Amino acid sequence: MNRIDRLFGILTLLQSKKYLTAEKIADKFGISVRTVYRDIKAMGEQGIPVSFEQNKGYFIVQGYFVPPVSFSCEEASALLLMESLVSGFADKSIQTHYSSALNKIKAVLRGSQKDKLEILNNNIRLQLPACIQNDYEYLSVLQNAISSKVIVQMDYKNNRSEVSKRYVEPIGLIFYAFSWHVIGWCHMRQEYRDFKVSRILKISLTEKPFEKPDHINLTDYQKLIPVNY
Repeated sequence: MNRIDRLFGILTLLQSKKYLTAEKIADKFGISVRTVYRDIKAMGEQGIPVSFEQNKGYFIVQGYFVPPVSFSCEEASALLLMESLVSGFADKSIQTHYSSALNKIKAVLRGSQKDKLEILNNNIRLQLPACIQNDYEYLSVLQNAISSKVIVQMDYKNNRSEVSKRYVEPIGLIFYAFSWHVIGWCHMRQEYRDFKVSRILKISLTEKPFEKPDHINLTDYQKLIPVNY
């Protein structure tokens, strides 16, 4: 994380808490307390009113707020177009999260921008081949597992309709052959396996960290896929 992103992250964290100690900020961002002092000073130099109360910690002075992010019509329209692609190529969990995020963006738009988006929304269509199946809710869970590096437990039905329980260390998601696939180290097979997400019957996070110390790079695995689309 670069310093600008960290400063914004500290500001967001301070806004979400009444008080926050330098030690907790340091733990959150994996930095030293001395670095926290420098970052807080830098925020003050930028006009952000960060104050300190003995035995409690830092806090944002009451009344200060970050103005909402503004979007141009072109930016908002691009996001609206992506909603159609999300509904066609992502599963229900991602569709729900994306729609929620897009509604938050629409909330800060001007009235004229909202009118234009409504016109666009009524005049965008996506025609998909019948082979695309996304009537499931697993991608958000898999994203969480990949970023947190925790094992997932899943009931999986292979192409012979055989169902088995698998413990998998997911390393990434790849969309190819019109389907989402999760690539992971399978504890049962003791090798990397390619699981078609639409064949997962049930999935849950185990909260157990990865056991294999080093995993193959996803790009390297992708080179082994027998199709180029």
